[in-house]
Amino acid sequence: MSETTVAIADTDPVLETEFAKEMVRQMRAVDTYGTHDAWPVAKILAPFVLTPARKLEIPVVGDPDDFTLARVKAFYNGIAAMIEKECGLMAVPLLNLTHEGFGRALITVGKLVVMDKTLRDVHRFGFPSLSKMKDEADKLLSVALEIIGQHPKVAGM
Repeated sequence: MSETTVAIADTDPVLETEFAKEMVRQMRAVDTYGTHDAWPVAKILAPFVLTPARKLEIPVVGDPDDFTLARVKAFYNGIAAMIEKECGLMAVPLLNLTHEGFGRALITVGKLVVMDKTLRDVHRFGFPSLSKMKDEADKLLSVALEIIGQHPKVAGM
C-alpha cells in the first residue's frame, strides 16, 4: 500500500467535535516517541479515512501492521472514553485479534457488556470519510448508553 494519506480540510466541522478531539488524544497517547506532537489534527486523523481508491491498494488478504492495530485500539478506546464522559462510569475496551486481523472488540461498564463488535479484515480498517467515522462512533455510543440506561445496577457493579 502506498503511504498516501487523504487530505482533510482544516475547516472540516467534524474536527471541532468532542469525538474528534478524543480521537486525537487517543492517537497522541499511542505515539510513544512524540512524533505526532507537531502535527495538525487533520493529519493525525487522516489515516482513519480509507477512500475506495486507497482500499483498492490494500490486498484482500493480509495481516494488520502495528500502526493499523494502534488505530483500531485508538478508535475503541475513544468510544470507551466518550461513554465514561457521558455516564460517569468506567468503560473498559477489550480487543482480541488474531494475527490475521479477525477478532472482537468489547466495551464493558461494570459487569455489563455495552458494545460487542466482530472485527474482520482489520488490515483494511478505516472509514470512507471523517464524518462516516463520527457517525459510526455516535451509533455505537448511543447504543452503549441505552444499554447502560436499561441496566444501571449491572453497569454500576
